[in-house]
Amino acid sequence: TLVKDTSLAFSIAYAEMFTEAKRIAAAQTSMLPFVAAGIFYFVFNALVAFIMKKAEDKLNYYS
Repeated sequence: TLVKDTSLAFSIAYAEMFTEAKRIAAAQTSMLPFVAAGIFYFVFNALVAFIMKKAEDKLNYYS
């Protein structure tokens, strides 16, 4: 299903994003890459939740 496929794809992207942040943080001895990755993660999830809520409301309207 779409939800399961999206969750799987996001899990892979999530792991990749924080692995890359860890690599950059080790090279720079800075926590900024983790902060940036965390902010990106939060914004992305908020955006997806907003879009899914709008889609759900639209689909429930016709039921």
